[in-house]
Amino acid sequence: MALKSTIYKAELNISDMDRGYYADHSLTIARHPSETDERMMVRVLAFAIHASERMAFGKGISDTEEPDFWEKDYTDAILLWGEVGQPDDRRLLKACGRAEQVFVYSFSHASNIWWKQMNSRLDRAKNLCVKNIASETSQELAKLAERTMQLQCTIQDGQIWLSGGDQSVQIDLETFKEFG
Repeated sequence: MALKSTIYKAELNISDMDRGYYADHSLTIARHPSETDERMMVRVLAFAIHASERMAFGKGISDTEEPDFWEKDYTDAILLWGEVGQPDDRRLLKACGRAEQVFVYSFSHASNIWWKQMNSRLDRAKNLCVKNIASETSQELAKLAERTMQLQCTIQDGQIWLSGGDQSVQIDLETFKEFG
């Protein structure tokens, strides 16, 4: 019998002063049996960074045809495709052909090695942006994971903080690849 996803609920309050975006999102997060708390919380962080009224989680690990998070317009065109982790180059190039913008948020001690392998393969992808989260930071994010969460994300002057309960994590993103 196949294992089922574990459902997490999060009330996410976003204050993104850089974009002028202020909103509350009630999230239902399906955590695949093979997904760690660390990866799930990086997905939540990436959602918060790009949040909009049409942003949604995709099936991610459960479906190779959907990203971890995405934004579609009213015609179902994909405006933003988001991946978490270290996806392969074929998946990313396919995403770049389907979406206006593609974002990857990598994390782990192996991210630099992964990017050295991918860099030349993805150089031609002009609508791809790759950011890295230090593994120490992503491990701190994992400590925020609870089945029911009250989270606050504040973004100001490029600085990002994600807080839950009595814990707060400052996230500094390293850019591996920028658009263009």
